[in-house]
Amino acid sequence: MGVAEFENYKHGTMAVCKAVAALKDCYTVVGGGDSVAAVEKLGMEDKFSHVSTGGGASLELLQGVQLPGVVAIKDRN
Repeated sequence: MGVAEFENYKHGTMAVCKAVAALKDCYTVVGGGDSVAAVEKLGMEDKFSHVSTGGGASLELLQGVQLPGVVAIKDRN
């Protein structure tokens, strides 16, 4: 994905956002502040299964890493 903040470089990022948003029957994730900003600029937040500004944490969750906050919530129940 490109540097979406700059007009000359945003086209790749926007194309990826649109392509992923158009997918059906799958779980789609946007992770990271810059990626979320690109999706919001397109007004497509509702087209994704999960949108999070936590880029690193989102990637760890997808990798199956136990996140401390999630563990704490599970331990309370």
